[in-house]
Amino acid sequence: METRELTCIGCPLGCALTVTMEGKEVKEVKGNTCVKGDIYARKEVTNPTRIVTTTVKVSGGKVPMINVKTQSDIPKDRIFDCVAALKGLTIPAPVAIGDIVLENVAGTGVNIVAAGNVEAA
Repeated sequence: METRELTCIGCPLGCALTVTMEGKEVKEVKGNTCVKGDIYARKEVTNPTRIVTTTVKVSGGKVPMINVKTQSDIPKDRIFDCVAALKGLTIPAPVAIGDIVLENVAGTGVNIVAAGNVEAA
């Protein structure tokens, strides 16, 4: 049996979690005060994923940059591939929240979407 110590990010409490594993199977999660902690711990030790947020350039807009994010979480080990795919990307204004900025980023099957609005200049 192996144990892993984690700090939960499922809610603001930040519970100290202890996950007991046998091979790749989670046997027990301790320390969580809500169900989110159990869900987070099991996912984090078996298939960690993250939402990626960053910015991209905007041409012809009232501001030169816009916040973007992955539409859903991607495998943690693909974060740098995702950021690399966005490096140097410039999109034309206008841009609205939810607009797809880049489809299937780094082959993850997840789109990059605008997280803000930029009006044309």
